[in-house]
Amino acid sequence: MKPSADTAPSRLGGSIAWMMWAVAASVYVVAVFHRSSLGVAGIDAQERFGVSASQLSLFPMLQLLVYAGLQIPVGALTDRFGAKRVLSCGLVLMTAGQFTFAFAHGFAGAAFARVLVGMGDAMTFVSVLRVVSVWFPANRVAVLTQLTALLGMAGNLAGATPLAGALHAFGWSRTFAVSAGVGVAVLVAVLIVLRDNPGARTRVRPVGGPGMWSQVRAAWAEPGTRLGLWAHWACGCLPQVFLMLWGFPFLVEGQGLAKGTASALLTVAIVINMLACLVVGPLVTRRPGSRLALCVGQPILALVLWAAVLIPAEPSPLWLLVVLALVIGPGGALSLVGMEFARDGNPSQRLGTVSGIVNVGGFAAATLCLFAIGLVLDLVEPGGGAHGLNAYRVAMAVQAVPLLLGVVQVLRYARKVAGSRRAEPVCVVAAGRVPERESVPGAG
Repeated sequence: MKPSADTAPSRLGGSIAWMMWAVAASVYVVAVFHRSSLGVAGIDAQERFGVSASQLSLFPMLQLLVYAGLQIPVGALTDRFGAKRVLSCGLVLMTAGQFTFAFAHGFAGAAFARVLVGMGDAMTFVSVLRVVSVWFPANRVAVLTQLTALLGMAGNLAGATPLAGALHAFGWSRTFAVSAGVGVAVLVAVLIVLRDNPGARTRVRPVGGPGMWSQVRAAWAEPGTRLGLWAHWACGCLPQVFLMLWGFPFLVEGQGLAKGTASALLTVAIVINMLACLVVGPLVTRRPGSRLALCVGQPILALVLWAAVLIPAEPSPLWLLVVLALVIGPGGALSLVGMEFARDGNPSQRLGTVSGIVNVGGFAAATLCLFAIGLVLDLVEPGGGAHGLNAYRVAMAVQAVPLLLGVVQVLRYARKVAGSRRAEPVCVVAAGRVPERESVPGAG
């Protein structure tokens, strides 16, 4: 049967594909804004809800804990039900969570709101990657993944200086209520415009296939999946901790910077990550051998910069804090290289599941760090209120533990992947056959 125009390979990556990606990626922009909205609102939240540092850290910790915990089931559901349904559900949850956060006055209500935001956020990025893999040729997947992250940084930018200004000008409830309303407009666009694949003009029914846990087991059995998870862990932890909560209080309370200067430094980290997104995708596509060096080098360099900032007993010069922000920032873009490691050994029908597993890494590490930092701050300087430089020196140092663990695991699984690739031709020859490999989107 002659393929229709909608399903013809020549139409992949065309103008309609870009429209599908733009609509799906706009959901990710909203999600990143909601995720990072506590970055400059942490001090205001402490005053509004009357909480200690460890209680404040529970807000993003709960959000990221839910996010990380849902990545694998969401990936499998995206493979089975399509991206449109999952993205729509995510928007409804995020919007409800942000509205609840706008009008909450107690700790319990605010915590529940962040859980809803985390649940909705969990359904976005993996679903956008599914749209990319279906609507674009395989050789563009790595670049489109980085472009998605780049566009998502617009949400980070809006969650920095503009949000700080809005909180000052309009107050807590109005600022967060208006931001929640944006999700309603984006939901309308998703329902009207987005299609799950180039041939779907009618309602999409659930796709049959292996059960969720069999998909997960098959994906986890591939060493490249675990390499991707640890690469995401090593590179993605520090930017989340710095931008989501503790960077702003550390700079204001610990380093003595003005709020405007601190929010500008957060913006520096976001902008450098956006620039990195423009470079990393094309680089790892053309030079797959650079992936391992990037995923090990950046965390180690960040660890060195944090040591230079935290070891002295006095506040660091502004230039050193700028360099720290410049080094931390690209971790977000580099964490997505983990997706490329994982795609190498997995078939395309497991893409959602694989992406979900990898995406757990950085967010799980950030969840541990967010709570540990708040806990250590309260242990070193109990009593609530602002904390001094000495408390932050001890608390921020806990980031070294997951960072070093991530680097060690990346090197460990890189050796395992290399060994499995070398052994593969031997197994094939022994079996007396030539393997038939499915084209894997984004494979290096």
